[in-house]
Amino acid sequence: MRCFRFLACCLFLLSLFDYCRIEAQTPSAALRHYREGDKRVKERQWAAAAEEYSRAIELSSYPRAAASAYKDRPNLGFAPSDPEPNTVTVIDPFTGRAYANRCFVFYQMHEFDRAIADCNRALSIIPGSAAVYLNRGAARRANKDFEGAISDFDRALKIDPKLFEAYNNRGALRHDLGDFDGALDDLNKAIAINDQLPVAYYHRGYVFLVKRQYDKAMQDFNKCIELQPDFALAYQGRGTTLMDQGDFPRAISNFNRALELNPQLDVACMNRGLVFLLLRRDGDAQKDFDRCIQLKPEAKDELDNRIRLAKELRDQKL
Repeated sequence: MRCFRFLACCLFLLSLFDYCRIEAQTPSAALRHYREGDKRVKERQWAAAAEEYSRAIELSSYPRAAASAYKDRPNLGFAPSDPEPNTVTVIDPFTGRAYANRCFVFYQMHEFDRAIADCNRALSIIPGSAAVYLNRGAARRANKDFEGAISDFDRALKIDPKLFEAYNNRGALRHDLGDFDGALDDLNKAIAINDQLPVAYYHRGYVFLVKRQYDKAMQDFNKCIELQPDFALAYQGRGTTLMDQGDFPRAISNFNRALELNPQLDVACMNRGLVFLLLRRDGDAQKDFDRCIQLKPEAKDELDNRIRLAKELRDQKL
């Protein structure tokens, strides 16, 4: 029995250093806020990062008006500091990059509509940016606009055929859409370009799992863990592979490790509970099921269906 996995997307945070040549036309205050936004991203302070990028956008978009405004609005929040494209009076590529990075932040905050809007604004200024198409594709996928996401990943790869992150993201989405051969082709390309990308091995492991090529699935999950030992989802994937093969003790061990690394991983709770149910450890199973629903209430129908299937499978073995 298998359970749903999480889609791990690659996104880009655009570096300021790539645009050092435009600093002469970019207000120094905007550069300072941009750098501060990057710092907040590293600290995972998403709201603070959005605030800093918003100030960088406003200062670089219409610097004279913004400079005087900040004298009276020192505590401006990122929501009101959100100039629309038709209010931008200075076309500075720096502004496009600030929009792109704020998109990254909004994605992390699960504000996908705002992330997409910022990518649209970024592309109106820097239309040839493969990274922005990559990020918009990730946000569209999260918003369940799968056709739009595929289109953006295609555009990113047309601009940069070596963009392994786009192959990874498109491959993962193709897996979720049931195009397993297409997914495998994309993930193979991602790994061929960058064989040190843990998330690509994670996604390819699930493709092999669906194809019941368990040895290859285990190899990929093992490689992912080798490259990134704290990758909780890879332990979840390895546990699911072992569960499918009936190796329940090792499956439980991997689910345990996944939950040690990420206690919020509801899918590991679900799968471990199913293993406990198959082992007739009903009390332990119920604890995991309760925890799964607490973490993700909308999973109840899916969980109830899987519990029913697990009980039928268990009864067949009597």
